[in-house]
Amino acid sequence: MEPRLALIVGAGSGLSAALARLLARQNVQVALAARDPDKLAALCAETGAASFACEAAEPEEVAGLFDAVVASLGEPDVVVYNASGRARGPITTLVPEEVARSIAVSAYGGFLVGQQAARLMLPKGAGTILFTGASASVKGYPQSAPFAMGKFALRGLAQSMARELAPQGVHVAHVVIDGGIRNPGRTEPQDAPDSMLDPDAIAETYWHLIGQPRSAWAWEIELRPWVERF
Repeated sequence: MEPRLALIVGAGSGLSAALARLLARQNVQVALAARDPDKLAALCAETGAASFACEAAEPEEVAGLFDAVVASLGEPDVVVYNASGRARGPITTLVPEEVARSIAVSAYGGFLVGQQAARLMLPKGAGTILFTGASASVKGYPQSAPFAMGKFALRGLAQSMARELAPQGVHVAHVVIDGGIRNPGRTEPQDAPDSMLDPDAIAETYWHLIGQPRSAWAWEIELRPWVERF
């Protein structure tokens, strides 16, 4: 099925922006959701995307987001979950409330968005749900336990949903972004070219996943720059 509408939750100026631009070039209408949609004004003007306010870890707001998107644009064929939460520090000094918030945004929000997407796609027997992972999806780093907890959980969610929904025609995939993503404020040193992930290149992989034939669906892909260690 040719995608007509894509919803990106947790949109910002990096990967989400690159994906929105690529989708727009492919004549796919884009809906962007973020806590502060005003920050997306320039991207919306550039791509023709519509923006929506949403706190991804709140069930009522996620349900309201999908209601608003369906009412104004139609049912999304593609839903991408890019939101994540972080709380850094030694395990002995982490603030429990901040840890809970980090896990809620990284994992629980993914469940809420994935659930709403599945409810729309299953009756049609078609659609794509993509979850954005990180190095922390498969390896925990020192002083980053909350991020690893959330990303490990998101990966488990994606795997479970993929096994449940693929036989019903809905493609679910998880993308491990194993490395730093280049952006205007964060670029690699001159003596290490291409040592960071290009967001446009990542977006191309997402587009490939969206267009994969169901006879050869991928449930997970890992992306890393050529100098990144496994």
